[in-house]
Amino acid sequence: MQQINECFIKVKKDCFKFISSQETKRDKFKNKYKMIKSFLIPVSFWIVKKTNKKKPLMIGLAGGQGSGKTTISSILTLILQKYFRLNVFKISIDDFYKTRRDRKKLSSIKHPLLMTRGVPGTHDIDLMLKFFKRIKLKNFKSLTAPKFNKAIDDRCKKSSWYKIKSKPDVVIFEGWCVGAKAQTNKQLKKPINSLERFYDKRSEWRLHVNNQLKKKYKKLFEQLDGLLYLKAKNFKMLKNWRLKQERKLWVQTKNKKNLKIMSSDDIINFMQTYQRITQQMFKDALKSSSIIMNLNYNHQIQNIKFKR
Repeated sequence: MQQINECFIKVKKDCFKFISSQETKRDKFKNKYKMIKSFLIPVSFWIVKKTNKKKPLMIGLAGGQGSGKTTISSILTLILQKYFRLNVFKISIDDFYKTRRDRKKLSSIKHPLLMTRGVPGTHDIDLMLKFFKRIKLKNFKSLTAPKFNKAIDDRCKKSSWYKIKSKPDVVIFEGWCVGAKAQTNKQLKKPINSLERFYDKRSEWRLHVNNQLKKKYKKLFEQLDGLLYLKAKNFKMLKNWRLKQERKLWVQTKNKKNLKIMSSDDIINFMQTYQRITQQMFKDALKSSSIIMNLNYNHQIQNIKFKR
């Protein structure tokens, strides 16, 4: 308990500063003291115990759309850097999305729904596998990693990519489908929403997405040393949080030229592409995760379960 108090005293200023930068007049964080001290500092101690000087610790952080992955991963990074003096690199699976041009090409060859970013198959999986391999090299020197701009729905220019100059102690790899597992063909047959019923009548899109999870994504996720999972109570909650997230993106983006901000109806349709895997993760991630952070209706961590 003393260590946790010491850690909290040292990191609270930076953590609160970051939280303040994420707030809008309409959306304010509640119970931030409890979130940091009771939940995220203990998780940080758990991460530190697993670190190995020989190679980076690869930690996955998963959770549905709008569940708070970016906020949680950013605060964990601050704690690990400020108190434990670790070299931490945080990146999202979203940063590895294929370019608009590549998705357009994919959608014309495989299925029109693959133009919409999000599901497995719309990321550059080979680039992710290459990143995982290179960041763990013994003779690591430097590395660049892609950055994606959701406001324009396209990859940033290489001059804006992340530059990693020294080997990290910890890599936090966050994303809504990180750690997701494939379904059986029997599970795929029945449509679960209107998007699947009307736009994927032959199941071609969901079969393609599922095959991605069976192969290269499985290979990628198997390289994780641990998985943290933000568990929402249901999919409806995630829809509401995703609407908030898009509103915040509009408020925080200064240059609104060429923005691809979605309307409420767009978001509802967009969320349907995520629904199948998200709902399956409600079941699978409970078994495969190292730590489960249960979220309440107010978008706060209610409790944490350490599994391994």
